[in-house]
Amino acid sequence: VEQEIHFEAKMGDGSQPNEGIMGKLLAVGKRALTGESIFMTHFTHRGGEGKRRVAFAAPYPGKIMAINLAQIGGEITCQKDAFLCAAFGTQVTIAFNKRLGAGFFGGEGFILQKLRGDGMAFIHAGGTVVERQLNGETLRVDTGCLVAFSPGITYDIQRAGNLKSMFFGGEGLFLATLSGHGKVWLQSLPFSRMADRILAHAPSAGGRSTGEGSVLGGLGRLLDGD
Repeated sequence: VEQEIHFEAKMGDGSQPNEGIMGKLLAVGKRALTGESIFMTHFTHRGGEGKRRVAFAAPYPGKIMAINLAQIGGEITCQKDAFLCAAFGTQVTIAFNKRLGAGFFGGEGFILQKLRGDGMAFIHAGGTVVERQLNGETLRVDTGCLVAFSPGITYDIQRAGNLKSMFFGGEGLFLATLSGHGKVWLQSLPFSRMADRILAHAPSAGGRSTGEGSVLGGLGRLLDGD
């Protein structure tokens, strides 16, 4: 943060400054459903002439995507943990999948975030990011690989194959189905999948197995009496 930039934690996104207390409580309640904090940090340039800069870091390895909301219809729907920051006045709300039964089992696809405004918004994705333009086609992807989509895209969650494929195929039970006219952003490495792999390979000896699988790791265990 450069000089003359002031920041303050406030309740809500600031898109509706004249909103009453009940409206603010409802808005922060919706944010809590997505796992986000009920407070948002607002950065304001209160200095003299010229511009100042503030930098934002991604929560885990991946790519930060800059999206001009004014160029895609003033709205974007994204995964609940994809939002990073946006221009002041951008409204941050939630959107539920209309099929609640599939939504509960669909994992990441149940609760989505919706960003509305006419400024810049920044969202984060893991791994490689693919931007796809749909012109009446239908795209089926893993629910965790979906990052965001623009207005004009119809989103739904459908069962992936038959029961045998669902339980023994090693993949998710449901797929996200997107169709219509608009843009779709996909990621190759969802954070939930990366976290599962890290936990699966984490040492169970409280840090004593550092370097397992290597010569040094084997010598260390031998000296420790393991």
